[in-house]
Amino acid sequence: MATKSIMIVGVGGQGTLLTSRILGGIINEAGYDVKLSEVHGMAQRGGSVVTFVRYGDKVAEPIVEEGQADVLIAFERLEALRYAHFLKKGGVLIVNDWKIEPITVVTGMAQYPENIIEELGKMHEVHTINAMDEAMKLGNAKAFNVVVLGMAARHMDFTKEDWLKIIEKTVPPKTVEINKQAFLAGYGR
Repeated sequence: MATKSIMIVGVGGQGTLLTSRILGGIINEAGYDVKLSEVHGMAQRGGSVVTFVRYGDKVAEPIVEEGQADVLIAFERLEALRYAHFLKKGGVLIVNDWKIEPITVVTGMAQYPENIIEELGKMHEVHTINAMDEAMKLGNAKAFNVVVLGMAARHMDFTKEDWLKIIEKTVPPKTVEINKQAFLAGYGR
């Protein structure tokens, strides 16, 4: 199998690291070589967090170069815009339709861009979901990242059953059922 590249981008505290552990786990279970690299911006202060995941028969390095990502999973609209240039031609962008204003917007030094989803859709295949609403329907807002992962999973090489098994192995035991429900909510979109 040729090497595939996935990026997960979000804001500190959105669960990018748990999502990358689930993704790394399913790739390992499938027997592929996998390399992960986590880049923490100012995660504790709501800054960007980026995870690179590369897998295939033999992967030399974890870093995804610009224009090389097969799938970009964004937990927030502005983060999708910020990292969209990493997608390759024909790549897929999965966006949680959610807005978190960075400190520069909060303090009035910048404006949050308008029409992000529409603009991205002019250049990329974009799939959106309001994962926070879906997670709230399930009764646990913290599970929104797994809702987004569920939607993204439809654009990857693994079965729904394999995803559910790895979620069961990866998340804390008391959260297994809610995370499975969250995954299925996104997967069904």
